[in-house]
Amino acid sequence: MSKKQLKYDIAYLKMAQEWAKLSHCNRKKVGALIVKNRMIISDGYNGTPSGFDNCCEDNQGVTKWHVLHAEANAILKVAGSTQSCQDATLYITMSPCKDCSKLIFQSGITRVVYLDRYKDESGRMFLEKAGVQVEHINITQNLEK
Repeated sequence: MSKKQLKYDIAYLKMAQEWAKLSHCNRKKVGALIVKNRMIISDGYNGTPSGFDNCCEDNQGVTKWHVLHAEANAILKVAGSTQSCQDATLYITMSPCKDCSKLIFQSGITRVVYLDRYKDESGRMFLEKAGVQVEHINITQNLEK
């Protein structure tokens, strides 16, 4: 990876971090950006579907089943636009779960760059097996270079 590409990757990941702050979820705030030809074509963060109460967790602190993940929200936003995810890069603050990894692959995204590892790595492993380029970037470590 070139130094220039790494600079862009870090910048987009920082933007995804800012986007995550918009989430109403208490347990975990996740942000996502979809970039194609250096243009942001979509964004998303985890949260409840439009029109639902913004509370993501139940009284026990467990995430409600209907909460949408950040990457799913970003992909769905593209689906409702004139853009396409084909050959795009997904920047996300946490590696994708197994359900989102299927959406990512099916949408045509060819590269995923993430900050933190999700506890279940089967989504990441599925994407790699499917030929999607998956990269973990530690922003703090790379800023020192």
